[in-house]
Amino acid sequence: MDLDELLTRGVAEVIVATELRALLSSGRTLRLKQGFDPSRPYMHIGNAVGLRKLRAFQELGHQIVLIVGDWTAQIGDPSGRDETRPRLTAEIVQSNARTYMEQFFRVVDRTRTEVRWQSEWFGEFKLEHALDLTGRFTLAQMLAHETFRKRYEAGAPLTILELMYPMLQAYDSVAIQSDVEFGGTDQKFNNLAGRELMSQMGLPPQHILLVPLIPGTDGRKMGKSFDNTVDITMTPEDMYGKIMSMSDAVLPLYYEVLTDVPLAELMEIKQALTHGSVNPRDLKMRLGREIVTQFHSAAAAVAAEQAFVRQFVQREIPSDIPVHTITSQTTLLDLMVAAKLVSSKAEARRLIDGGGVRIDGEKVTAYDHMLEPGMNCVIQIGRRKFARVQ
Repeated sequence: MDLDELLTRGVAEVIVATELRALLSSGRTLRLKQGFDPSRPYMHIGNAVGLRKLRAFQELGHQIVLIVGDWTAQIGDPSGRDETRPRLTAEIVQSNARTYMEQFFRVVDRTRTEVRWQSEWFGEFKLEHALDLTGRFTLAQMLAHETFRKRYEAGAPLTILELMYPMLQAYDSVAIQSDVEFGGTDQKFNNLAGRELMSQMGLPPQHILLVPLIPGTDGRKMGKSFDNTVDITMTPEDMYGKIMSMSDAVLPLYYEVLTDVPLAELMEIKQALTHGSVNPRDLKMRLGREIVTQFHSAAAAVAAEQAFVRQFVQREIPSDIPVHTITSQTTLLDLMVAAKLVSSKAEARRLIDGGGVRIDGEKVTAYDHMLEPGMNCVIQIGRRKFARVQ
């Protein structure tokens, strides 16, 4: 992977891009910081977006430093939270951390990763150290954090402990002398706090590489709090099924951040989706195979796809449904009328709005969905009307 692709593909923002590019070109081995709070035992594919980028840097010879947030996990990252998280015990955090690391090393090379626990430095922290740390940040700086500001202005509870979270994460960067910190876009404030603290303490400030947050199964940011995740530990069948349940709108981003599809092909995929010249279902099935292969195997991906087709595509299709052959591209609305599945285009639109139209088991949401000659798909209206298009 060349330097341009490394710093742009699947990357939301780099701070400071020109300086990091020069540092990467210098030939020096960089220390790349990635922290995880083991507040839950399972990781999801949204976490894997950053891990894949870390692995790309690792393959260039740079050193990954994994910070296990055994202290900050007991507070819980307040970013994006409108209420205080319940405190976790050290025992729960330790158990979660062990599970987390097993999943982390499904993506990143264990033999080339330095694992550090926050308790190495915070376990020896004295009151004077805590006071020195908190004295380096002002309340105004903390209230620049969107989550803190909203809760403060709304009069919602905001504990001093939560205000310390960015400070503790920042100190991790000092403790390991980070060159680059990786995180999702929701971590920008915390990452910048590390950059600020390093400067104050006489160290070169770390650079920051932020990756995009991906949508979950319900369209919101994928996150454990929303219960909308595709977990790395899911069975191949469940993982594939979750990918197939995603909105078509996620396909360009998912292909960019979760696959190794070459950039030229990625551009072709995006253009085909824009012009309606490809069936999103086919791209989604390929994406499902790609992701299952990463976390299980190619054989498991094939088996998961076959199971999905048997369960959801072929389950309710009668053997004697009418066949309609098309010789040129046509709209789904026109086909539904021609096949006498509906009496009018207006009825077809109402059925699509109500979620009652499927192609090969996948719900259709667009009126202008195009059908191509030879695509051999099954259109289903409600539970009892079917037509095969060839």
